[in-house]
Amino acid sequence: MKEIPIGTSCTTTGVVAEGDTAAVLGSGDLLVLGTPALAAWMENAAMRAIAPFLTFGSESSVGTALQMTHERASRIGAQIRATATVTAVDGRRIDFTISAVDDTGATVGRGTHTRFVIGIEKFMARIEK
Repeated sequence: MKEIPIGTSCTTTGVVAEGDTAAVLGSGDLLVLGTPALAAWMENAAMRAIAPFLTFGSESSVGTALQMTHERASRIGAQIRATATVTAVDGRRIDFTISAVDDTGATVGRGTHTRFVIGIEKFMARIEK
């Protein structure tokens, strides 16, 4: 793992599809962006932010904590931009601020997230036991 600078960030963009809705994901009964999908999009931005600093094929990162708010409903077809920014690095622990905005610029969600850098082989060996 290379040194990960504070302030490293990544923004990803997605479009709300029916499969991303609360009704389909089981977190509600409306055809609007479900909180589990929003959480996954923000986690994905965090994962991608630090991926260039990891040794490809032998290191990855796993999410271990997520605290977020889901502040605004988003319709099917809405474009969502999720951003994660590194706020702290303590060995293999990486902390982020996370946020998401919709195509109108309104905040959809925000919070904090923690990931740990892991050795893939060792991690998967523990899972198999």
